[in-house]
Amino acid sequence: MIIRVFGWSFAITVVALVGALILGGPSALALVAILCVLEISVSFDNAVVNATVLERMNAYWQKQFLTVGIIVAVFGMRLVFPLLLVGITAGIGPIEVIRLALAGGPADEPGTYAAHLHEAHPSIAAYGGMFLLMLFLDFVFEDRAVTWLGWLERPLARIGKLNQVSVVVAMVCLVVTAEVLADEPGTVMIAGGLGITTYLLVNGLGEMFENEGSEGDEQRSAGIHGDALTVQTSLQSSGPSETAKLAGRAAFFLFLYLEVLDASFSFDGVIGAFAISQDIFIIATGLGVGAMYIRSLTIYLVRKGSLDEYAYLEHGAHWAIGALAVILLISIKQEVPEVVTGLIGVAFITAAMVSSVIRNRRGGLAAAAEERRKTLIDA
Repeated sequence: MIIRVFGWSFAITVVALVGALILGGPSALALVAILCVLEISVSFDNAVVNATVLERMNAYWQKQFLTVGIIVAVFGMRLVFPLLLVGITAGIGPIEVIRLALAGGPADEPGTYAAHLHEAHPSIAAYGGMFLLMLFLDFVFEDRAVTWLGWLERPLARIGKLNQVSVVVAMVCLVVTAEVLADEPGTVMIAGGLGITTYLLVNGLGEMFENEGSEGDEQRSAGIHGDALTVQTSLQSSGPSETAKLAGRAAFFLFLYLEVLDASFSFDGVIGAFAISQDIFIIATGLGVGAMYIRSLTIYLVRKGSLDEYAYLEHGAHWAIGALAVILLISIKQEVPEVVTGLIGVAFITAAMVSSVIRNRRGGLAAAAEERRKTLIDA
């Protein structure tokens, strides 16, 4: 399975590293390798969250995620999007943006491509931070069959019974961030509002078409809505293979959701990469290779069933996302090293995996779900 899933990633890594060595020498080779590792470490939690969504899609859309999706991720988000963003925020034309990108130059030198991208950082951080914060809030405010940090997640789930509480909390966070951390509050408010709007739109369309394609609540799996009925239904099934896989419009909007999610995760990596290199092609190559591994890892998690084996992995990934959202918002005023972002994500994922192993030894996911089902019914 390793070769089948990671084969393209291994092949592209070899091509990228050899090409960097031939065209740029040992220094370019080292920079591409460092950027690749940076992207993987920062986005590992992205792969876990992607897997929770991708496992609900059929084989065709899973393949599209690994093929068409990677083209969008590498060329769209790591190369074209930064160029477009600089052009819009700096008010310069596409030809001039490309010229600046090719010319290079450090971020502390006025007028360079890196400097323009650095100036656009507050808007980027506000947009990506609010999108990821909405994803995190929707997760922790949802009543779930199995909880990881039960002492915290269960009270938050009770608060989540208030309709649209995640939007309310996100808007309060955005207002506080704009007033306290932003030099230009209006710009941050607009960008953050667009981030929230994007999440609500894409997520809402996906849910709408998913509901149109389902025949009843019995097709839902435990952990999506977390009520007693879905928990019991999940326990009676033999596994995720029996769950109806999404196709058509529902899968298409989930695909769009994954692409926007990947974009939000890539923001900090793209900007942070300029601290390592000012060559946009080296940055796109290194981050692109890293993005390939994230997608391969996502497919691996789905096909291996790791999300079922490690019950708390999804929880750890979402808490890491919450931490990343906070870091992005803080970075509007205070620069946060990428190594800190990566270590926090890895720490949450590792802790969740260890907790899952301990839980499995004590009875497993089924026991935890049954316990939660009884609690819900008694309540």
